[in-house]
Amino acid sequence: MAGVPSGWAGDALRLRFAPEKDYGPFIYETHEGQVEGLSADFLNAMAAQGELQIDTLPAQPLAAILEAARQGQVDLISSLRPTPERAEFLGFTRPYVTVPAVLVTLPSRDPQSLGDFRGRPVAVGRGYAVESFVREKYPEVQWTPVDDDSEGLRLLRAGHVGAVVADVASVHFAADRLGLRSVQVNAAIGFEYPLSFAFPKSRPDIGRALEDSLRQLPEPRRQTLRQHWLDGRQQSGDDPRAVWLRRIGLGLAGVAVLGLVVTLVRRSPDDDAL
Repeated sequence: MAGVPSGWAGDALRLRFAPEKDYGPFIYETHEGQVEGLSADFLNAMAAQGELQIDTLPAQPLAAILEAARQGQVDLISSLRPTPERAEFLGFTRPYVTVPAVLVTLPSRDPQSLGDFRGRPVAVGRGYAVESFVREKYPEVQWTPVDDDSEGLRLLRAGHVGAVVADVASVHFAADRLGLRSVQVNAAIGFEYPLSFAFPKSRPDIGRALEDSLRQLPEPRRQTLRQHWLDGRQQSGDDPRAVWLRRIGLGLAGVAVLGLVVTLVRRSPDDDAL
């Protein structure tokens, strides 16, 4: 819990884990206040090996978590892409999953790209790794920072932004929770999320413990966790972009599908839609 110092608890390294509030399917807070997701299951499996003890802090938006990490208030962040800015105060494990970022719009007749949104508002996660990438590459776009991808999709549905930039896994997850009947997922934007666990740069011992725990987690177990949260049809040799475009309904294989447009249609009404 908050305020608990990190250190060794018996034979286990005790860590203050700061979960992101709404970054499903990787890490998110349920309506009941529980923290769930692929990264949470990875951590639970790693802790079960006995080398880690995880104290979960209250869920927050990523920008708040990064600021707390700068101030030394957390020991562990999940689902994070390494960037030069973050590397100033954080260390990173090897990635445990990779997904591409895509441009999301409301359905239209033709595929769209970020170049089509010159002078128009587009939502992007505040503090997300993709934010600095798109701001630098597309400065003519009116970037609208949001706390999470769900907020971006709400703004898109309300017509306050013309598009959202997000990773394709989160788009599928958030659209389903929000009850969006359809959104248009356009081509990948040339940016991928190799997601890692992060720890204070001043604590390499935490990094070593996390790497050891990841290494000891058998690959079949890791693959089972990925399949549960991402795509039951995924195989270890699949290109993650093709896997995710299959998951959101394209039904084709291969990287060539990235140049096409797909429509994400909810399979059934969601009683828990936000």
